[in-house]
Amino acid sequence: MTYCVGMMLDKGLVLMSDTRTNSGVDNISVFRKMHHWSVPGERMIALMTAGNLATTQAVISQLEERNKAPAERHNSVLEAPTMFQVATEVGRMLRETIASSDESNGETAGPGTFTASIIVAGQIKGMEPRLFLIYPEGNFIEASFDTPFFQIGETKYGRPIILRGYSRDMSFEDAVKLLMVSFDSTIKANLSVGLPLDLLVIENDRFEPAHQRRIGKDNPYFHAISVGWSEALKLAFESLPDYTFFMPKDAG
Repeated sequence: MTYCVGMMLDKGLVLMSDTRTNSGVDNISVFRKMHHWSVPGERMIALMTAGNLATTQAVISQLEERNKAPAERHNSVLEAPTMFQVATEVGRMLRETIASSDESNGETAGPGTFTASIIVAGQIKGMEPRLFLIYPEGNFIEASFDTPFFQIGETKYGRPIILRGYSRDMSFEDAVKLLMVSFDSTIKANLSVGLPLDLLVIENDRFEPAHQRRIGKDNPYFHAISVGWSEALKLAFESLPDYTFFMPKDAG
C-alpha cells in the first residue's frame, strides 16, 4: 500500500508521497513513487503512483524512455500540447500496461492483481496548472474548486485532516505542514505507509521545482509535527465537556 496526495492552491501545486512498498510484514522495501520532468521555462510535469509496483514501474520506465527518445518520435509527455493530453497519454499507457500484464499471466493472477492509479500534476507555459487522477481503466478526472486535492493509496486516515485544514489560499508552507500532519496520522494508523516521504512544490509559472525534499525518520521538523500534533490532540480531547452518567433526562 502507499499514500500520495496532490493538492491545488492559488499559488500552485503541492505533492507528497510515501515510499513504502510491502509484500507481507517481513518484506518491506523503499521505492520512489514520485517522479517529475521539466523543460525550464516551458513545462513542469509530475506523477505519483500507487498500486502494483511492477505496473507503475513499467509506466514510469516507458515515460523515461520516450522522454529520452530521438526528436523525431513525437510521443513524449514533454511534447504534449496540453496537460489534458499528458493525462490522456499516461492513462492510455496505464491501461495498456495492466491489460498486457493480465494477458501474460492469465489465470495465475487474481482479479485486480496488476491494478494501479496515478496522480498527474503540472503546468505548461501559457496555461493554468492542472491536477488529474487517473484510474486503472485509463480514464481520469480533474481537480476543481469543489475537489481541490486527490489522494491515492491508503487515503482514509489522512483525509479528515486535509478536509478540516485545507484552504485554497493557504501558503505553500502551511500546505506542507497540513500534509505532514495527514501523513503522520496515516503512518501511525497503517504499517503499510511509512517514511521517507517525498515532497515537491510546483509554483505557478515557474517551470522547475520550487521546492523538493526527501523527509526521513531523522527529519527534525517532521518529528516536531508528529509530537506536537499528538500533544495538541490530547489537549483538545481534555478540553471537551466531560460525559456523565447522570445527565438530565431532557438532555437526551
